Amino acid sequence: MVDKYRQILRKYWGYDDFRGIQREIIESIDSGHDTLGLMPTGGGKSITFQVPALLQEGVCLVVTPLIALMKDQVAHLRSKGILASAIYSGMTHNEIVTTLDNAVFGGVKILYVSPERLSSPLFLVKLSHMQVSFVTVDEAHCISQWGYDFRPSYLRIAEVRRIKPDVCILALTATATPQVVDDIQLRLGFAEKRVFRMSFERKNLAYVVRNAADKQQELLHILTSVGGAGIVYVRSRKNAKDTAKWLNDNGISATFYHAGLEPAVKDQRQTQWQRDEVRVMVATIAFGMGIDKPDVRIVVHTDCPDSPEAYFQEAGRAGRDGKKSYAVLLYNSSDRRKLHKRISDTFPEKDYIRKVYDHLADFFQVGVGSGEGTVHEFDIERFCHAFLHFPVQVDAALKILQRAGYLEYDTDPDNSARLRFLLERDQLYLLEHLTQDQETVIAAMLRLYGGLFSDYGFIDESAIALKAGFDNNTVYEVLKSLSRRNIVHFIPRRKLPAICYSQRRDDGCRLIISEEVYEDRKKSYEDRIGSMIDYATNNEVCRSRQLLRYFGEHTSSDCGKCDVCQEHRAENESDKEADVATRERILGLLAGGERHHLSEVLRLQLPKERVDNALAYLVGEEMISVEGGFLRLKNED
Repeated sequence: MVDKYRQILRKYWGYDDFRGIQREIIESIDSGHDTLGLMPTGGGKSITFQVPALLQEGVCLVVTPLIALMKDQVAHLRSKGILASAIYSGMTHNEIVTTLDNAVFGGVKILYVSPERLSSPLFLVKLSHMQVSFVTVDEAHCISQWGYDFRPSYLRIAEVRRIKPDVCILALTATATPQVVDDIQLRLGFAEKRVFRMSFERKNLAYVVRNAADKQQELLHILTSVGGAGIVYVRSRKNAKDTAKWLNDNGISATFYHAGLEPAVKDQRQTQWQRDEVRVMVATIAFGMGIDKPDVRIVVHTDCPDSPEAYFQEAGRAGRDGKKSYAVLLYNSSDRRKLHKRISDTFPEKDYIRKVYDHLADFFQVGVGSGEGTVHEFDIERFCHAFLHFPVQVDAALKILQRAGYLEYDTDPDNSARLRFLLERDQLYLLEHLTQDQETVIAAMLRLYGGLFSDYGFIDESAIALKAGFDNNTVYEVLKSLSRRNIVHFIPRRKLPAICYSQRRDDGCRLIISEEVYEDRKKSYEDRIGSMIDYATNNEVCRSRQLLRYFGEHTSSDCGKCDVCQEHRAENESDKEADVATRERILGLLAGGERHHLSEVLRLQLPKERVDNALAYLVGEEMISVEGGFLRLKNED
């Protein structure tokens, strides 16, 4: 009988067989069952939906928040001759329409889409005309209120299920507690519970906790001791920049990465690191998801993550090639205080949240009973200055108001710059009095982008700057000057977050912030913080076992590689040496062949437990005899 799954696997990926639970998941989704797959980082999640997608009629819809992953996956699949496309921020309206029409008319087998796009009227209309084979929900823990990375946009997947009620769902995640496993299936409307689990154990990865008063020096010591590519996770953007500079100053090649960098700079630094042009990437949590670099030898956290899920996922980026690697957490007494402070920062008092809501209305001049559907640019620094707030607490309050349904808070709106040439291409060459900078920028745009003569297109000023050899500000000024000369129409990007009122503005005192939105999630967050502190301070139980137990695996054995196991091994070796030394002292006492009373052994001032162990061993091995409280060598009888 022909194995259709292995045929596809060999044809497109060149593998002879599946790994782990890949086949079970594929057979389940291909048979039309709602399916949840739990697979650790590097477990081969993409194969589980790409193989059945090629076997079934219609398009497989893949919901994922990782735009970098979308682009990489689409390029990778297309290189194999597979019809794949993606819809994400930065595409023009015409590009989106064309992509969706291709999916409707059979020109796409795998369509990646961000969860925010699911509620777009255009997408929903096109979806109703698509033949969908099944829906894949990647990073599925994001749909759970109890998940460490809950994203309200994931709840929009229910709209897809309403339009396509007979289409099954494949949910995939690398981090889920038993509670989150149940919640994922509930929120995705599984017809029946159907879960396939792959052990989260990473046999090649040694988890280590170092109690470090001076984390900077400890980091340098670790990176000097362990070779190969590395990632260093820090909490703030400033710390990422400062740590990278400090490492470079101390002879370790490093660069830094965070969400505030220009897209082209992010791409450039990621490429440098992936090509081993720099050894260490110092990054905030913005880095790593969807990044495929299998030979990372070490991941170090200088700041303690606020959940075992986050730590497990970030640490799991080490050693994906199966070779010996290390995940090191630097911890000291101040980390406990910092973690507990995050609770009050993430969940400010309800009265404070109501105050932020009222101040927001004053800031935007939105009266009671109005404002529904209105969108406002939000300058958080100006808001905090005007109403004497701190940004961290304001950001947390707005996220809680979003979960409560009062507003939409988009911290990363679709705000790329747009541009269109107002002249025909041939007319460009007839222009006179262009400066050298203007000519260079125009040439860079023509090399980077197509279609700017027929329609507005999204552009990345930092990419143009890299191509032209200018800084971002110079490119911005050149584009403005070209716009003033009516050569182009340049629409600068908005750098501010956006707030949209989901319902009419009410008085803050009338807001309802439910237990599910506030108390329940706060308790869940406190529990995760507590679990992370327990992991960092429990020096008795194997680190790997601690993590596996958190995710519901209770049959694991000690890893033998973590700092706890190594310490226990050293203690055991020390015990063995002490036992041998005790036996030798007793044998030395009896060496003359005379009988000696037990009291003489005790006068050797050896620990009683050691003496008991030594006597039991020597008698058991028939090296000595004991009679009436006297001892003598056995071979002298």
